[in-house]
Amino acid sequence: MLDKKGEPHLTDFGLARLIEQESTVTNSFDVLGTPSYMAPEQAAGHAKELTPAADVYALGAVFYQMLTGEPPFAGGTTYETVRMVLETEPRNPRLRNPKVDVDLATVCFKCLEKDPQKRYASALELAEDLEHWLHHEPIRARRTGIFMRGRKWLQRNPTTAVSVVSLAGLVAAMGLMISKSDLFRPPPTTGIAVLPFENLSEDKANALFADGVQDDILTKLAKIAELKVISRTSVTAYHGSRNIQQIGRALNVSHVLEGSVRKNAGRIHLNTQLIDTRSDTPVWAEEYDRDLNDIFAIQSEIAQKVAEQLHAKVSSAEKSAIERVPTADIAAFDLYTRARNLFLGATNSQSGKQELLEAADLLNQAVQRDPSYFEAYCQVAGIHDQLYILGHDHSPGRLTLADGAINAALRLRPEAGEAHLARGVDLYSGYLNYEAAEAELELARKSLPNDSRIFELRGLIKNRQGRFEDAFPELEHAMQIDPRNVYRLEQIAQTYWFLRRYPEAMSAFDRALAIEPNSVELRVFRADFEVDWKADTRALHEVITSIRATNPGAVQRVADSWLRCALADRDVAAARAALLAAGENTLVNDHAVHFNHWFVEGIIARLEHDQQKARAAFESARAEQEKIVQAQPDYAPPLCVLGVIDAALGRKQEALSECRRAVELLPVEKDAFNGPLMIQWFAISAAWVGEKDLALEQLTTAAHVPGTVSYGSLKLFPFWDPLRGDPRFEQIVADLAPKG
Repeated sequence: MLDKKGEPHLTDFGLARLIEQESTVTNSFDVLGTPSYMAPEQAAGHAKELTPAADVYALGAVFYQMLTGEPPFAGGTTYETVRMVLETEPRNPRLRNPKVDVDLATVCFKCLEKDPQKRYASALELAEDLEHWLHHEPIRARRTGIFMRGRKWLQRNPTTAVSVVSLAGLVAAMGLMISKSDLFRPPPTTGIAVLPFENLSEDKANALFADGVQDDILTKLAKIAELKVISRTSVTAYHGSRNIQQIGRALNVSHVLEGSVRKNAGRIHLNTQLIDTRSDTPVWAEEYDRDLNDIFAIQSEIAQKVAEQLHAKVSSAEKSAIERVPTADIAAFDLYTRARNLFLGATNSQSGKQELLEAADLLNQAVQRDPSYFEAYCQVAGIHDQLYILGHDHSPGRLTLADGAINAALRLRPEAGEAHLARGVDLYSGYLNYEAAEAELELARKSLPNDSRIFELRGLIKNRQGRFEDAFPELEHAMQIDPRNVYRLEQIAQTYWFLRRYPEAMSAFDRALAIEPNSVELRVFRADFEVDWKADTRALHEVITSIRATNPGAVQRVADSWLRCALADRDVAAARAALLAAGENTLVNDHAVHFNHWFVEGIIARLEHDQQKARAAFESARAEQEKIVQAQPDYAPPLCVLGVIDAALGRKQEALSECRRAVELLPVEKDAFNGPLMIQWFAISAAWVGEKDLALEQLTTAAHVPGTVSYGSLKLFPFWDPLRGDPRFEQIVADLAPKG
């Protein structure tokens, strides 16, 4: 207690008698002391075993309360408190009061050891260690192990002792000083990452459930504007990794939240801990053991506790969003979690069609179980749009499915940022309506301050509008929230590539490789830039040779770059090997332009000067491509591909008509990313059918706007052979050559 002058006094020290009549503890032995401050040996009634170590424990308990404002153990009844003293460990004082210095917590823990032999052997040792701390000297206590040096000191000085009451005054005074001091105030929060939660269930299939718990907590925290919350993509790599300080540096955050989940027989046991990455010390921790149906309440509670510990201001709207339950149906939540994992795995690639379709099916099952599952509607809309924009199903029916899901989400929660983000994605992907998409993103941003997808999409929209320089700040902003998103770094590199700023593109790939140094795709893509920039295939050769020798299972994933290298070198054997390695994968992919297996067969046959075989292959390619165009008659890229195939077959009028129509359907003004590709392949088609002037006219246009026409592609690839030797063509090649 404090007197009128503010001086601390310790009362009731070791004098109170436990007299709780209903407790069975007092019937078996006589116990003196206040339960929360009694040593375990005293609480157990072993009076004959009491030593000065019991007083050290009591001092530690007082010290604990001075540091935290609470005793180390406090049950609902005396019996419960005694049981806690005997059976449980005290919580780290820093979890209750982050101001507490690590060394002070260590001293306190040593006083509260269950084993008397592990405590300070005398009050003098405790006093000396506290004096060390006050003078900013290293303490002798250690976080783990027995205090061997103190034991040796006691053996040398067996008669030394100090007054326990005097020491108690020191402890109380220090506690008061600490509580008023700003010395231990933690530095400001710079951000938080919610790491993947560990699945402790015997059924390993419950790992997805643990992912869902982590994802929901992350999503709730991300709604708080005052916090910087790292996106899930960037934390996924830290599954099982617990070098907290390294993670903090890599993600540029001051705190991480980690946890574990055990799901069993309708119960959920969840442990979670908030850690300061700068010192690798816990700030807050909690343990939950509840009915499985309480999981959503637990997730909301954790998010609010974390925000409170990080001193983040939470608006009433943010608080409502955090407390909102996604669904009352655990099975629907499980379906949603499985679908989300599939979607995240497939969304950052040009493949993944089957995974996307499977995810859509799971989400449809989720909304059948719970027709009010808002997040499931938003997610399935994104999947339909992904299938559409990647060309897996570029049909009006797919857009209708996306629109239906978005409308259902908006009916449920018309003001929700997630619904407006879904609408923005749909307007961008399905309708190329950039202004309307940006308006939706502005609405979404109000309640989704930490959603990297908003900034990513703003960057992609600016790319499509031809505002490439304006795209970089948006994409880099997205990287701040999602710093380990390799796919986004590829988007940045691709933007530099379109601008023919190859050194900066290479630098972006270097950033990606620093994150995923073993990625075969990244290694190949970076080497591929040497081909475009310098017309040099050596780096690409070396990487492909290395992959074939050390990781043959990955060759299929890079077979398209292997073919590109072979065509640049006019190496027929290598081209055939790449075609075989590709399997069912398409080998000529120029963003939205995809050529089928038969077309590649035709190109290789041409290099072999086997015109009959080439024509047969092109005929097969045309039959396959015509079906795609019939299903999507107004989609420019497949129509452009059909035009190129017709040019290979000598069908001049059809080829020129189809390519011209593709340019009209997708002008550069409408899509600055894919529009130039229509012009580029129109130039190739015109060259193949003998229309040199038209070909050079189109090539000149393509070479003077951002795009994939490059010095290396014109100088090396056989597609441009009909124009070689023409001074106009050679001048275009020279203009694109690297300078200096």
